[in-house]
Amino acid sequence: MKITRLSLLFFLGLWMSTTHCQAQKLKLGLLVYGGGGDWYANPTALKNLARFANAQLGTQFDLQEAQIEAGSREILNYPILFATGHGRITFTDVEAQNLRTYLIGGGFLHIDDNYGMDPYVRPAMKKVFPELDFVELPFSHPVYHQKFDFANGLPKVHEHDKKAPKGYALIYQGRVVCFYSVETDLNDGWEDPEVHKDPEEKRQQALRMGANLIQYAFMGQ
Repeated sequence: MKITRLSLLFFLGLWMSTTHCQAQKLKLGLLVYGGGGDWYANPTALKNLARFANAQLGTQFDLQEAQIEAGSREILNYPILFATGHGRITFTDVEAQNLRTYLIGGGFLHIDDNYGMDPYVRPAMKKVFPELDFVELPFSHPVYHQKFDFANGLPKVHEHDKKAPKGYALIYQGRVVCFYSVETDLNDGWEDPEVHKDPEEKRQQALRMGANLIQYAFMGQ
């Protein structure tokens, strides 16, 4: 199914209809990318985020993530994709065009730098949108004020370089198509508690911000 603005409305209807969702559950998509980076770095993250969103937003996501290659036509079946890792990320020309088609058509991509992705994310996404640059979103942006309120922007889950967390976006024709979180490690906060042994409050903050991203992806501006 090609994602267009009409099909995004279809996904929203699917999300809001309990009966329909039970018949055909959506999955959160994990983006499989090239370059050698560990796209698989947080294997329990999306399962827990899906469970949290189901409980807090009334979604009916399947708890099993879908692993989607950047160049696959299957990408067009998912209203929201997540990408994470610690290192190099690259896209071929075909993959970049596929991602562009997906994002322009109504899809949404969240990239979470697990630490070490930043030098590679920007040139990789520049290949997808040569005409766009990442802009830092102000704390007043709606992505921080969905189901949960984050008056000071992204929560800090893990400390690396003693820098404040930042939320950047690629904005295409007035719509955020890609949200890029840096110096926060949201994905680590979504993992099973025993993986990183984070305090429960940090995990909850990470999950709440993840739920905001899901809600924003469906509801838009």
